[in-house]
Amino acid sequence: MPDAPKFVITDYGFPTIAIEREIIENAGGQLVAFQCKTEEEVIAAAKDAHAILVQWAPFTRVVIQELTLCKVIVRYGIGINNIDLDAARDRGIVVCNVPDYCIDEVADHTFALAMSLARQLPMIDQLIRQGVWNIVPPRPMLASRQMRFVTIGYGRIARAVLDRARACKFDLATCDPYLPAGTKLPQDVQPLEMDEALRTADILSLHLPVTQATRHLMNAGAFSKMKPTSLLVNTARGELVDTVELAAALNRAQIAGAALDVFEREPLEGQHPLRKCANLLLTSHVAWYSELSRPQLQRMAADEAVRAIKDEALLNRVT
Repeated sequence: MPDAPKFVITDYGFPTIAIEREIIENAGGQLVAFQCKTEEEVIAAAKDAHAILVQWAPFTRVVIQELTLCKVIVRYGIGINNIDLDAARDRGIVVCNVPDYCIDEVADHTFALAMSLARQLPMIDQLIRQGVWNIVPPRPMLASRQMRFVTIGYGRIARAVLDRARACKFDLATCDPYLPAGTKLPQDVQPLEMDEALRTADILSLHLPVTQATRHLMNAGAFSKMKPTSLLVNTARGELVDTVELAAALNRAQIAGAALDVFEREPLEGQHPLRKCANLLLTSHVAWYSELSRPQLQRMAADEAVRAIKDEALLNRVT
């Protein structure tokens, strides 16, 4: 390794960065950490860094052009929407992510949200708190074996979610136009086109990245095609859903309910119309978390940054 290469953590939401410090200092590096929020703060903190670890801070072209020594940027997590990949390529900077640290956690959270909606737990809980006791739920409630569980996307998390749905006897289906040709699905997972997925899903669960083609995939037109009894779950990326249109669809009873762990802007704005919607379950981008996944994420990100500085083979290179 170069003499004491500089590793910079631009921002983090962990209680401690002791894991990263131990890994990086044992490898001969020096680590400094910040809580950057703006382009200017990132430039000031990371301009002379050899390796950068980032959680949410913006790595725009403006920022990346100011990185004079950077060899690698490692994103804490799966998504890389806060990093301008084209700008990184132009500067010869490698970008890595950590795509496989919380598969089970996100799948568990997704399925928990889906079943909470399907079993009408938020509605029933609210009625009990209001003094209403009824052994029949407030709305028609299908059995899981009567329902179709559809994932949009068929990556690692989607497959893990369908495994959980299989155990509850759902009819399983997926829609993923980007599956490699010749991909064989399990015999009990039906491949669908998008229109059929929207029309037939009882539970529609999103598991795909944000691109120009997928931004606001779930919009007014999509909601109009769904059954009025259908449920939407999003634990993937907030920008997949036009949340203003989702609020309107819920208020018009175009769909029966929704559960979101991710949002276009986080935290969710105080006056956002979603906050007034019934039949909506909200969580604060916590699907990734467990007492195992958090340190695993920190360790895997730091290890990847060290590998890049050592010119070793990288596990999760994006650019």
